[in-house]
Amino acid sequence: MNRYPLWKYLVIAVAMIISTIYTLPNFYGETPAVQVSSSRQSIPVDTAVMARVEEALKAQNIPSDGLMLDNNSLKIRFKDADTQIKARDAIQHALGDNYIIALNLLSASPQWLTRLHANPMFLGLDLRGGVHFLLEVDMKAATDKAMERYAGDLRRELKNKQVRYGNIKRNGNTLEVQLRDADTLKSAQDVVYRTLPTLTVQSDDSNYKLLLTLKPEEITKIQNDAVKQNITTLHNRVNELGTTEPIIQQNGPNRIVVQLPGIQDTARAKDIIGRTATLEVRMVEDDQGKLADAMAGNVPAGYELLDEVTSRGNSKILLKNDVELTGDNINDAQPSFDQYGAPAVSINLDSAGAAIFRQLTAENVGKRMAMVLVEKGRKEVVTAPVIRTEIGGGRVEISGSMNTAEANDTALLLRAGSLAAPMNIVEERTVGPSLGQENIEKGFHSTLWGFAAIAVFMIIYYGVFGVFSALSLAINVFLLLGLLSMLQATLTLPGIAAIALALGMAIDANVLINERIREELRNGVPPHSAISAGYSHAWHTILDSNVTTLIAGLALMIFGSGPVRGFAIVHCLGILTSMFSAVMVSRGLVNLWYGRRRKLTSLAIGQVWKPENKG
Repeated sequence: MNRYPLWKYLVIAVAMIISTIYTLPNFYGETPAVQVSSSRQSIPVDTAVMARVEEALKAQNIPSDGLMLDNNSLKIRFKDADTQIKARDAIQHALGDNYIIALNLLSASPQWLTRLHANPMFLGLDLRGGVHFLLEVDMKAATDKAMERYAGDLRRELKNKQVRYGNIKRNGNTLEVQLRDADTLKSAQDVVYRTLPTLTVQSDDSNYKLLLTLKPEEITKIQNDAVKQNITTLHNRVNELGTTEPIIQQNGPNRIVVQLPGIQDTARAKDIIGRTATLEVRMVEDDQGKLADAMAGNVPAGYELLDEVTSRGNSKILLKNDVELTGDNINDAQPSFDQYGAPAVSINLDSAGAAIFRQLTAENVGKRMAMVLVEKGRKEVVTAPVIRTEIGGGRVEISGSMNTAEANDTALLLRAGSLAAPMNIVEERTVGPSLGQENIEKGFHSTLWGFAAIAVFMIIYYGVFGVFSALSLAINVFLLLGLLSMLQATLTLPGIAAIALALGMAIDANVLINERIREELRNGVPPHSAISAGYSHAWHTILDSNVTTLIAGLALMIFGSGPVRGFAIVHCLGILTSMFSAVMVSRGLVNLWYGRRRKLTSLAIGQVWKPENKG
């Protein structure tokens, strides 16, 4: 009656072994490290780079605790944070700008656990900290970008209204428009007043010029919007990295704080956050005379000489300064392959971008159009095809000298949204627990002492059955920690509160079972039958109470965010593990202790008060 089949014991044993293996890495802690990654996937991080790093550390007398190559990145362990900082500076000086040097924290668990993919769970900023970046937004670049956008809008509007103009020059925050005569000057004024009301208009009637200047309040608005747009873009990029509960907030008028809890590949995080990839569509100047002058060092006014990377090698290409289309008009970007099977990026434009692109291609059939990727202040022409026909529909494909990994990263950056202005990382460090070590210890100690108090009470009140309840409760903690580690969840202080709540719910199920067994004994049921009936009858109550609580936890997980969602995830997982441990594990322990006793006259389940017989 009270004997489990072998397969049930095997299930319990396997669950305990797996949970123990995946819980162990959490007790080994972490060591400071420096991670070296390539700024471009085409530049490998290999044994040659490892040798250069070893030489740089040896030259500075900086000891390391081991070097490890892992997925095109190099990780070097150090004994403390001070050595880690010194090593980061030495490695950066030795390798230069082609490599990303970032601070990291690596698990100190043994290699055999790592080979089993048993890694510690991520801890939130309030428990372990993470990576801290202080970014400064280039406000001048934000204003310059807005002026270029105004110049492009004005150029298109004048063309649409058939207003003939000489050229449009930009001098700081002022656009200078050269017109032919007084009539075109008047027509241009009407266009500006209607389409660009945020600009102050001054007329130079003698020279037929319009001077368009940004208003001071508009400059302030552009700069504020740049910070807000960059924060939104950073959120999108961090979400692409899969980081949970990040902190991204404004710090002062032109700075942004980014804190990433539990991030492992800090080098890639630093690369993705710091990159400012955006797309510019510009027309190519094919006049060989102008190209020859530019190659000789005399770049004509209104043009820019850039590098074009092709399969045949690097070459120079002369582009007009006028930006016809930017990454602001991108709705989506996905990695793909072109007609020749080479990696590419497919871009979908919004309605305004599609209209501009259709008009641009219709007016320039037979000419070359360049796709320029602007990244970290560097401009590179990724492709410059000849326009064969008008292109509508808003779908564009860019390809060039990129591999699959670079196409994925470029699509990620363009998809997440272009930055309104470039940003510089002015501070980078690993942050300690934001709530303080004392509060963290109190959180862990409260859970530990709570468990101890529950165990002591259960043992005193229920005797041997209380021991079974305490053991199943301890196994429940291991199951929950192992599951969180397997899922690589981020544990925060609210998550610790959820673990404490899970302990309470798990022991509540054991109390229901024990009291039901006592009730059966009071009614004169034999011990073996009382055990079986107690678990059977209590199961329905346990299931109902846990399901209703699970529904509330799922609602918090779906509609909550930040710490609330972190609490809900641990809470829901705790309900599942508590049901397993309180019913199956504790029943297995009871069956092992009492199951083989055929003549069982009593149970060590505390005092069973039988009703007095008043007949």
